Amino acid sequence: MAGKIIDTPSRALSEYSIQEHILLPSHIPKDFTSDKVDLSAAIVKYNPDSKDSVLKLNIPVIGAAMQSVTGVKMAIALAKLGGLGVVFCSQPPEKEAEMIKAVKDYKAGFVVPDTVSPGTKIEEIIKLADEKGYSTFPVVESGKLVGYITKNDYHREKHKHLVAKDRMLPFDLDKEKSKVAVAFDDQISGDLHKAYGMLIESHHGSLPIVDRNGALKYVVFKKDVDEHLENPFELVDSQKRYIVGAAINTRDYKERVPLLVKAGADILFIDTSQGHTDFVKETLGYVAKEFSVPVVAGNIVTAEGFRFLVENNASAVKVGMGPGSICITQEQIGVGRGQATAIREVAEERDKYFAETGVYVPIIADGGVVIAKDISVALALGSDAVMVGRYIAGCDESPAETRVATRIVDGKLREFHEKPYWGEGSARAKAWMENRYDQMTFDEGVEATVECVGPLKIHLHQALTKIRDGIRKAGCRNMEELHKKAVLQVISEGSIKEGRAHDVDVKK
Repeated sequence: MAGKIIDTPSRALSEYSIQEHILLPSHIPKDFTSDKVDLSAAIVKYNPDSKDSVLKLNIPVIGAAMQSVTGVKMAIALAKLGGLGVVFCSQPPEKEAEMIKAVKDYKAGFVVPDTVSPGTKIEEIIKLADEKGYSTFPVVESGKLVGYITKNDYHREKHKHLVAKDRMLPFDLDKEKSKVAVAFDDQISGDLHKAYGMLIESHHGSLPIVDRNGALKYVVFKKDVDEHLENPFELVDSQKRYIVGAAINTRDYKERVPLLVKAGADILFIDTSQGHTDFVKETLGYVAKEFSVPVVAGNIVTAEGFRFLVENNASAVKVGMGPGSICITQEQIGVGRGQATAIREVAEERDKYFAETGVYVPIIADGGVVIAKDISVALALGSDAVMVGRYIAGCDESPAETRVATRIVDGKLREFHEKPYWGEGSARAKAWMENRYDQMTFDEGVEATVECVGPLKIHLHQALTKIRDGIRKAGCRNMEELHKKAVLQVISEGSIKEGRAHDVDVKK
């Protein structure tokens, strides 16, 4: 937790929210710039004295396991930036496993592509290209590359009755006969820079990677490599595949977990609003006995809850019950806690556990983030990462469809682009469970809309710039220093207003 927290206002601690805290400035050495702030943090428990590798995030941002937030595109986008996406479990286990596999297939720069057969009709290829949004397809027969077809190889009307082999560029292991430039997997040995060099020399936008027998392994696309090289904080595994999390529940975990692990999930998240239960204990016990994959458990908001989860094999702990923008758990059942208070108490218990055992257990603040400053405060209070939903739900990569809405602003009718946003406790999210499990007779989440904010990369870049600068101005270089040295103060409502633009006419 923070080195010192000043609780000046004479109010009950339970009243404090994340928004009512602010970091105090500290001394900044002249050589310490914002780009030197290290935001990386472990996401699973570890012993600092051990030399074993530990799963770390390069930025402390995790996409919530929600239908309207984290699908395949969001998980990939977060991993590219150094964060983590957690695919939602409010769907059949097989569907979730397919999503996990899709993320793992999207190897950083190396893509396992959609393929067609020599007999695939051109009209089917056109339909596939329209659905996927790209138009380059390897032609494969019995696992081996036999050709390559792009939109430049056919006319949508003139050739639609033909098949792929009629219009494709043929591939042959004999370079003299082949019309397709390829690279062999043993030539590049997983080195994207080597593959990129060969791609540039080929004068094409993509480069198939095959083994010496001609079996297709991957395709390297120039636009993907360019993006990879622009993202130095990418979160990848030892095989250069993107790291991805998968949510599980306490009902069908024996059916779901094996499928998710087989699909390549790097870390599991137990998704339940109340994690201090025997149901969670049993789920943790099953995974620990059957698999070696780490499990983040939660949610809890007390020191007792933290101890319970850690003593039952949790690799990390999620904190939060009711602070989400569309969560109505506290309103519905009168159970929960203010997020700042919860983080503070759990962080204190985490530090006690570390002193006793030498094992550090990361905690994740789940909910309560409205603006970038809230992430800085949540981290300073003791969190190692934050899980966000609404904060990124309006990004282009979220699964929800974009809608155009009209509203009257300053007397004029204006158009706004927005996306629907719904909680996992809402009727919409729970609909998948029909005829599978008993459902609660009331909802713990609502449906709403959020404004579109554009690509995740731009949205998070702005936020991370603010977070790094805030942590720097607080005199801290990394997460460890933030937890030990940061000074937080609770601020009054008047101070919050004073810290914003006031007493002026703000021009847009």
